[in-house]
Amino acid sequence: MSTALIIAAAKVEDGQGQLNDVLHLEGSLAQLGIQPVQLVIEPLSADWHAPERPRHFRSGCAPLEALAEAKRLIEAGAQAVVISGEDHLKTGYERDERLNKMSVYGPDYPLTQAYTELAHAFSERHEIDGEQFKVLAEALFENHKVSFRHALAENFSEDMLPSSRWHQPITELFRGVDCANPLVDFSGRLLITNNEVADLLTIDTNKRLVIKAVGLSRLAGDGREYLQEIAGYEHLKQAYQQACQESGVDFSARFREGQALMEAYTCYPVVPMAFLIISGLVDVLDELPDFLAQHSITITGGMNLARGAWNNPALNGLITMYQRLCEGSESVGLVHGNGGLGYRQGVAIMESVTSDVPCIKR
Repeated sequence: MSTALIIAAAKVEDGQGQLNDVLHLEGSLAQLGIQPVQLVIEPLSADWHAPERPRHFRSGCAPLEALAEAKRLIEAGAQAVVISGEDHLKTGYERDERLNKMSVYGPDYPLTQAYTELAHAFSERHEIDGEQFKVLAEALFENHKVSFRHALAENFSEDMLPSSRWHQPITELFRGVDCANPLVDFSGRLLITNNEVADLLTIDTNKRLVIKAVGLSRLAGDGREYLQEIAGYEHLKQAYQQACQESGVDFSARFREGQALMEAYTCYPVVPMAFLIISGLVDVLDELPDFLAQHSITITGGMNLARGAWNNPALNGLITMYQRLCEGSESVGLVHGNGGLGYRQGVAIMESVTSDVPCIKR
């Protein structure tokens, strides 16, 4: 059975970046007579409620579902797979059109209300009140800021951070900075092959990232009717445990030892809180601020700061994770995806082919 490898990844955000490296390799594959299987992350313009077409994926979990399909295809004998996502949220839609498309539960149940109700249900399960929840949300945002500064390095400037109006409440539990800010034009691509094709393309070993496992789980439905079931996040736990078991990676231990990176899904604070609980990285929510003061839970700054175009934030995370693991000292990466209000969950674990570089504990 062939090993599925990410061998190239690139993105363009608001005109910054380029896809040429990936497109060049795709051209080289064509010269070799290899036609990659195309897997597409659908844009906001796609009908949220329509049946998904074959090899098309929709929701915030879509990039993880596509990655699982790419892994399956390579292991079944496909030589190459491309995962692509493109959405021009900033320039491709009128404001009213964008807001209407984002109202996936109808005009009477906006996402802000849905996530507020979910946060209340989650808080009740973990015996915290609204004020405690807001303290934890602030700790999460501060964590994202540190990651965002680090990701941009010398390109960072203070004016990239949200203005004061974004710090004002929009519901009783959330401020603007606590929520995803998706107004970005985005295009991204992942190229996945087996070792034989990577050799034909003369890809350096340190540019090959093994897709160790992708855990997926989904509930029977989404929205208000499933809110209490979502708030339990047992399906997220199942996805995480599946990824750890199939990969043979004790991610929590590797992460605590400074050998691993993560990109938690940060559309609203309740989602990363749930991930940190189900993964065992924190046992109770009271431990969260101390944990966040020591560990970055994203490599991008999260959706709050790094943003992400509708169904593509986890694709952005996968691309950035590939780049970080190829360049840094850590050897393992995890990317989390959350679909809809949370009924779809995905967790991918990747590992460097050359993972014998000493890791520095952070």
